[in-house]
Amino acid sequence: MAEAFARAYGSDVVVPASAGLAPAGRIAADTIEAMEEKGIDVRDQFPKAVQHLVRIPFDLVINMSGEALPDAITGDVRSWDVEDPINLHYQDHCEIRDQIERLVMNLILELRQEQAQPQTKPFGSGRVPLT
Repeated sequence: MAEAFARAYGSDVVVPASAGLAPAGRIAADTIEAMEEKGIDVRDQFPKAVQHLVRIPFDLVINMSGEALPDAITGDVRSWDVEDPINLHYQDHCEIRDQIERLVMNLILELRQEQAQPQTKPFGSGRVPLT
């Protein structure tokens, strides 16, 4: 769900990829239905294991597992306390979907704000002599 929200809302600031420590064999029907309620089709996505992504250098990793990540995972790691909805009732599934959507949107807004900040601080008159 987080990857799908990030793709739908934040493609200007993120290139999302998701993976799990113990991924499911397929996307749950409740996930597909819950995301369709938000107008997002996740049928093209599939569960992947973290081992498939450990060689990719990430700037930011969001850990929603509640478990320690393998040492091979690089980048800034943030933890989000999100329950796995896989075995929950549909209504609980939707509440978790909404929680994930809020977290992703807040992250996207944060990243957009960071991107808008100047990368260097000006000093003096701001003039640079040409050589």
